[in-house]
This record gives sequence, structure tokens and C-alpha cells, in this order.
Amino acid sequence: MTRAEFVAKWDSRRTELARLRAHVDGALLCAEMLEDFTKVTRSDDDEALNLTDAARECGYSADHLGRLVRQGTIPNVGRPNAPRVRRSDLPRKATVLRRSVPAHQIPRATPVEIARAVVTSGRGDPR
Repeated sequence: MTRAEFVAKWDSRRTELARLRAHVDGALLCAEMLEDFTKVTRSDDDEALNLTDAARECGYSADHLGRLVRQGTIPNVGRPNAPRVRRSDLPRKATVLRRSVPAHQIPRATPVEIARAVVTSGRGDPR
């Protein structure tokens, strides 16, 4: 199931339930939606990307990814001269993962916490 199919199905379902003013079993509805969502994410993970798109997604260069494919570190799901890699096989750079979290949500140490860590860094137990 693609993302578009998922959205279309559940938008249609919402419209139909609203039109009928239906009362539904929330647990069953959630179970069906989660099952469909699992299909969507599985489909996304299996998508074969060219090296340029893969590089954009994972943060490594297309050249580096090509090298990993030639070494066999990442399986090539394309042709020998036109490699493709599955999204789920991509290596991830920590900096790319961090971009997905807004800066204001990244935990920061306070000056007191930093000082305490420096003072206690030589001890076995930081308490």
C-alpha cells in the first residue's frame, strides 16, 4: 500500500462514517488503521532508490554509497551499471537523524550539570 492509497482509503472511510453518523469500535478502527500503516512503512522501506536519492536521504555521498555497493556492504537491487539500494539498507549518519528533531527539543546540559560531570568524572559513582 502506498502513502497515497493509505490517505485516500482513510479519508474516504472518514467521510463515509461522518455521513452515516456512525458509532464505531475505536479499538477495531485503530487496529485496521495500524495494519494499513504497517503496510505503508513496509512499502517505503522496500523502495529502491538510485544513488543520488539515497545520498539525499541518508547523508552520505552518492560516491560513498556506490563504493559500499561495489564492496557488497549494501546490496545492489538495481543493475550493475545503474545501482539501486533499498531504503531499509541505507546507512544513517547521526547528523541526518538529528535534523529530524527540532533544535528546541534536543536536550542541552546546563552549566551546573557540566561542572558536576567534570568534578565527578574521576570517581566511579557520579552521585
